[in-house]
Amino acid sequence: MIYLYASAIGYLLGAFPSAFLIAKIFYGINIFQHGSKNMGSTNIYRTLGIIPFAATLAIDVLKGMSAILLTAKLFNSPAAVFVSGFFALFGHTFSFWVKFKGGKGVATGLGVFLALAINSALSSLFVFVLALFITRMVSVSSVVAAASLPCFIGYYNELGSYNIYLTVFASLVAAFVIYKHKANILRVIKGEESKLSWFGKTKEVVE
Repeated sequence: MIYLYASAIGYLLGAFPSAFLIAKIFYGINIFQHGSKNMGSTNIYRTLGIIPFAATLAIDVLKGMSAILLTAKLFNSPAAVFVSGFFALFGHTFSFWVKFKGGKGVATGLGVFLALAINSALSSLFVFVLALFITRMVSVSSVVAAASLPCFIGYYNELGSYNIYLTVFASLVAAFVIYKHKANILRVIKGEESKLSWFGKTKEVVE
């Protein structure tokens, strides 16, 4: 029964449509009709600029962290915590508030692992920033960072005897994030992927 509660906690927190609400309330637009038509912080940055991006990113990260911390406080079960974390990611990607659409889970996944394994999460974040600096492609940076996460978790061994389960969990999350970027990967291969502007919103966005 605790796994049902944990999945509900994770999903409900993850499903909070931060990007959609910020765009709708403060800018009067439906984010699903602009840019990449994606409810992620990157599309907010490209479409609306740095301030709404920062707000969206912070909320999306907090969704993942809150799911882990709340579940850990309520249940003495590492497995329940992993379940909550996965469903936070799932909720962000398939939010019932916006007809089961959403983002690609990168920021919320970061929040999950900041709460679970902060050294590994920060190391993967460094990989993301480095890849972004080199390629200026958020998709490539997200995929590389996600793929590196299980490696860092195995290296740091942050949960001791539970670390093998955390590594498996991280591998599943990484596979999920990479799968959500499959269209981006194909565009990268074709040389058609958009590159990020360092100076705010850009109109050169495809999906």
